[in-house]
Amino acid sequence: MVKPVVAIVGRPNVGKSTIFNRIVGERISIVEDVPGVTRDRIYNSAEWLGKDFNIIDTGGIDLSDEPFLDQIRAQAEIAIDEADVIIFITNGREGVTDADEQVAKILYRSQKPVVLAINKVDNPEMRTQIYDFYSLGFGEPFPISGSHGLGLGDLLDEVRKHFPAEDEVEEDDDIIKFSLIGRPNVGKSSILNALLGEERVIVSDIAGTTRDAIDTSYIYDDQEYIMIDTAGMRKRGKVYEGTEKYSVLRAMRAIERSDVVLVVLNAEEGIREQDKKIAGYAHDAGRAIVIVVNKWDAIEKDEKTMKAFETDIREQFLFLSYAPIVYVSAKTKQRLTNLFPIINQVSENHSLRVQSSMLNDIISDAVAMNPSPMDKGKRLKIFYTTQVAVKPPVFVVFVNEPELMHFSYERFLENRIRDTFSFEGTPIRVIARKRK
Repeated sequence: MVKPVVAIVGRPNVGKSTIFNRIVGERISIVEDVPGVTRDRIYNSAEWLGKDFNIIDTGGIDLSDEPFLDQIRAQAEIAIDEADVIIFITNGREGVTDADEQVAKILYRSQKPVVLAINKVDNPEMRTQIYDFYSLGFGEPFPISGSHGLGLGDLLDEVRKHFPAEDEVEEDDDIIKFSLIGRPNVGKSSILNALLGEERVIVSDIAGTTRDAIDTSYIYDDQEYIMIDTAGMRKRGKVYEGTEKYSVLRAMRAIERSDVVLVVLNAEEGIREQDKKIAGYAHDAGRAIVIVVNKWDAIEKDEKTMKAFETDIREQFLFLSYAPIVYVSAKTKQRLTNLFPIINQVSENHSLRVQSSMLNDIISDAVAMNPSPMDKGKRLKIFYTTQVAVKPPVFVVFVNEPELMHFSYERFLENRIRDTFSFEGTPIRVIARKRK
């Protein structure tokens, strides 16, 4: 299910990042009492009353010619374009300003649902000052205080009313959906076209040619697939996004819709820091992952080249130790057909369910072989383990005290599960809960 998208928009220094941090529940955006601190869109997931959504923090929209402000405005307009609902933040202490009215004009053109929030209303006496904000034309304003967390519940209640209706059409579990993600110009569209055998997606040497996610149905060896090509993800701040209409969030939406994600690397350029960030999106989303090294034909090789490249991948992608690696060439179609059996296998592993009796035998043997360490005179006791979800597989371990489950021991149990059952290509989650 694709999550709704909420964008927080407003002129500089009205408290957008403070409100963003309140909603997501942690301090992610930089908060500083200087206009223009937030220079890039910042994305995160949030939840309200059981409904998950993505939220975007933006730089303040300002039409002046000061440094960075044209880029900030472009960033905010891209976020507006991506959003399903917009929260328009203003400053209750300063009243309606010309800049607020300029932002309002931009929001009118978006034709998106807009919820108006009046920030910095820290005490009841200030509520009489909010009526001037009706002049902005967005209906009832919601007085809030980002610094104290006041009024956010009412605001989010209103935002939730504008979420798109959920698609109730059941998806066919027999169809495997996979997406190709990666930096621009690593060859994602070329791989898709080579697999299809026809020019179904525009291919260009210009980085960032693919503007949006494109779905293509395909049948190979009696298995039906939906292939999702995505815009290449570019390092934030490196490209003027107002020109390219380029978006990381669109690729993140494609990841959410996928069963399997192919993380495409460029063999000629090697591994870049942005490659790891991109792969992290898919890992955090709990999707099955295959690492695809493209343009393998373009480098000089000897008998040690592939092993050296694999070692480099494993060292730099420690969190993807479970992901298989495939070396391909979209240009020569080398090994491309090898992708489908691997996609099938990791998709099956992603949905694998383990019997509780077998699972508990494995965990009991693991604990007997390597007892949990003592912590302040207490030892972790594991009573029972069960699998509670698939896509990705999630295991709940019922224990005496969850805080005694050290990360290293959790990883030990995860590895024992992986050693016993076939979970290649899929992340798995191990959660400790107190036995009731």
